[in-house]
Amino acid sequence: MKAMLSKTPGGPDTLELTELPDPTPAKGQLRIRVRAAGLNFPDTLIIRDLYQFKPERPFAPGGEVAGEVDAIGEGVSGFSVGDRVLATTGHGGFATHVVIEADRVLPIPDAMPFEEAACFIFTYGTSHHALKDRAALQKGESLLILGAAGGVGAAAIELGKAAGARVIAAVSSDDKADFCRAIGADETIVYPRQMDRDAQKAFSNRIKELSGGDGVDVVYDAVGGDYAEPALRALAWKGRFLVVGFPAGIPKIPLNLTLLKGSQIVGVFWGAAVRREPEGHAANMADLFALYEKGLVKPRIHASFALEEAAQALEMMQDRKVQGKVVLRVE
Repeated sequence: MKAMLSKTPGGPDTLELTELPDPTPAKGQLRIRVRAAGLNFPDTLIIRDLYQFKPERPFAPGGEVAGEVDAIGEGVSGFSVGDRVLATTGHGGFATHVVIEADRVLPIPDAMPFEEAACFIFTYGTSHHALKDRAALQKGESLLILGAAGGVGAAAIELGKAAGARVIAAVSSDDKADFCRAIGADETIVYPRQMDRDAQKAFSNRIKELSGGDGVDVVYDAVGGDYAEPALRALAWKGRFLVVGFPAGIPKIPLNLTLLKGSQIVGVFWGAAVRREPEGHAANMADLFALYEKGLVKPRIHASFALEEAAQALEMMQDRKVQGKVVLRVE
């Protein structure tokens, strides 16, 4: 097998294409011949030792894959060699083969291409868990999405619309705003890359204006930094603020705002929810596959790279040039 390995901490250019022995599945495991691997922002952090989980080196980044089952370990039932599947791996996905516990593997619809399958579970799983389980988003409510052109943000737009919400997409450029409108956003806001107090106030006022003056019911914050506080200030009474990620930095929030608005700040840790609440995760994935088959959600692939071009793909991700998802083709 081949894998793009992180042998020392550093940026995307430190990854090395390496030949390794084919792994053998142990009891309860499957081996997947990877056909596509999805990229996510944590992949840019884990290779620098900046993520909360630090695997032992050498390791391949890559937390989600799609491909075919090509070997089955002892005690595994419900799968056959040749089955088309997707899986969350934590890491290890930038490779031609991965071995993984069978309970982390899901069959994919026959009509779903491998590249879309590899870009499906992490973004849609996160956003569906956030909007359904953590925010209890209701039909007719308003939803503001920060970082709406990224992978989880684009998924949140589609899922918000499928839930019957009015969606406001906040992004950093006009072309990203165009992308968000194309996939269903009702309104867009282009925020500046640097947020001083005047810009924060203007941003908050614009959110309130687009939500009818009373503020938004739900904020989906996949950005953090100086963008979080003005979005929190624009919450409606009993609004819910979803903490999804903070590539712009971990914000410092004045908690008196939650008192004044009767609002909630709610953490979204999808990976932990999958482990702790497997039945809920299974139900959510059934929801998502049904939405996919109805054409209500579809991974938006911004760019596709070969496995050996993983460094270029990660650079595009870390430079925030992505509208939707980036995927590696594993040939």
